Amino acid sequence: MFQESNRIEFKVELNDKLEKEVVAFLNNKEGGILYIGVDDNGKPIGVSDVDSMQLKIADRIKNNILPSTLGLFDIVTEEIENISVIKILISSGLEKPYYIKKHGMSPNGCFTRMGTSSQPMSTAMIDSLYSKRTHNTLRNITSPRQDLTFAQLKIYYQERGLELNEKFTNSLELLTPDGKFNYVAYLLADENGVSIKVAKYAGSDKVDLVENEEYGYCSLIKATHQVLEKLKIENITRAKVTNAKRVEKNLIEPIPMREAVINAIVHSDFSREIPPVFEIFNDKMVFTSYGGLIQGQSKEDFFSCSSMPRNRELMRVFKDVGLVEQLGSGMSRILKEYDKSIFHISEHFIKVEFPFSLPKETIIIANGDDNGNETGNDNLEIWKVMEILSENPSITAKQMAKQMNISPRKVSRLIKELKENGKIVRIGSDRKGYWKIKTKISD
Repeated sequence: MFQESNRIEFKVELNDKLEKEVVAFLNNKEGGILYIGVDDNGKPIGVSDVDSMQLKIADRIKNNILPSTLGLFDIVTEEIENISVIKILISSGLEKPYYIKKHGMSPNGCFTRMGTSSQPMSTAMIDSLYSKRTHNTLRNITSPRQDLTFAQLKIYYQERGLELNEKFTNSLELLTPDGKFNYVAYLLADENGVSIKVAKYAGSDKVDLVENEEYGYCSLIKATHQVLEKLKIENITRAKVTNAKRVEKNLIEPIPMREAVINAIVHSDFSREIPPVFEIFNDKMVFTSYGGLIQGQSKEDFFSCSSMPRNRELMRVFKDVGLVEQLGSGMSRILKEYDKSIFHISEHFIKVEFPFSLPKETIIIANGDDNGNETGNDNLEIWKVMEILSENPSITAKQMAKQMNISPRKVSRLIKELKENGKIVRIGSDRKGYWKIKTKISD
């Protein structure tokens, strides 16, 4: 079992020190994890009535700590040596100093982590943190529209078995202090002016744009699902065929792709009205979000998988509807498959560049059997057609025939077969249009 540290605290039982420990982690640069049902030596003792205790913990954190902790903590059950304990994941908050409500912003109410313990802050430290507090959060920015509706958001909650009651604008913090809809509400509303772009290029640079789609002007939750679905379709499977075997892989790993998309959206600095952009090239996918590192966050913090959400209100909603799981889990899933070199971090932008897993000379899978055995020359030529179209959607049949060393008539027949099977579709006119691969093919 692990040991207590500046990021890990053990408690045998739920006691009156809960708020103190949570406040200390909220004020800690890296956040932290609090275990209930584990002794000081890391031995699991267990807890009784886990569900009831989780509700009590959530209620105390939400009601006894200020500023609001919405979206900054997560409570889960964990099995250690077949014993159930409670794990509370706490993010570092942006609105430091956090404090125990009944004691106010004072040394009796403000704590921070020092080594393995939670210590009171000095008055000077409290004043310093307060002077640097981020006041211009989405919660405090008034929505440019006040005629907002939330039918889409309610549907996503209902799909998770959750209901938004008539007070949901308060519980989700969709209002400014003076009672107007804020920018969080604007982003989650059925209609807004926010659009997320997905661009596709024929080559490895931005010279030849072949597709430029926008997803948005709707709830950010709906737009996120649309972007994920679009990139899932684009993340086709390629195969490298040898005499011994056929290696099949997606262009990029699906789980890190999904996590990077969600991170780019939920952590983007929407206060500048610059939404994230997703780009597809013939050798990579590039996801760019505006905002850079959060104030006070280093690159080491960024890669340490400790959570420090820029938009905690959005993070809460994304978690409620199942787009986000445990706090801080997204980065660990990306780094499990890729190294840090795919991240390019500047003052104002974070760019994630996923190289394709197999070279573009490999073929796209189509119509093979489960054992990877090809069914004749036609299948090989179909694979080649799909490969060429994925690299150059605007190519003519005559050009393709020359490249494949077959007749234009045969190219036309292969394309017709692909169209009839729903594998490709023509966008635009015969003269100025281009081909689009519609679905992932992995038979």
